[in-house]
Amino acid sequence: MMRASTGFVLAAMLGVCICSLVWAQPGAPALLPLESEPAPKLLAYPPIPDALARGVVIIQFRTENVRLMPVFGAKATEVTPRLGHLHVTVDNWQGTWAHTSNDPIILVGLPPGPHKILLEIAETNHKILAAETVSFTVPPKPADKAHGH
Repeated sequence: MMRASTGFVLAAMLGVCICSLVWAQPGAPALLPLESEPAPKLLAYPPIPDALARGVVIIQFRTENVRLMPVFGAKATEVTPRLGHLHVTVDNWQGTWAHTSNDPIILVGLPPGPHKILLEIAETNHKILAAETVSFTVPPKPADKAHGH
């Protein structure tokens, strides 16, 4: 019994060492070459109606063939499966922010009226791979009855 388990442990250790040597080789191919990965896809949904009625914009989305993470830089473009993040732009504003998770986009305080949110999947070096625009209208705020407005 002791010999069988010792032999098993030695075989397992040898396997780990061989795998470590193979994977540690400089220039070793990725598990799946990036060129063979399918293109990233982005599906954005309209804001949640109940929240929008209160002036809170909650945009749910999903991605395919990309993992959203707070990782940036040219070297990270070599990681497979592909890593990326979302660029979020509100109403063609010149500023954009990076959204690095699968959590919904939440905006509060937009004025009543029509709005557009541009969501773009970006690689870790900010190259745009896919985009979706979500258009919606923030309703007017209910009249403040306590003040007679």
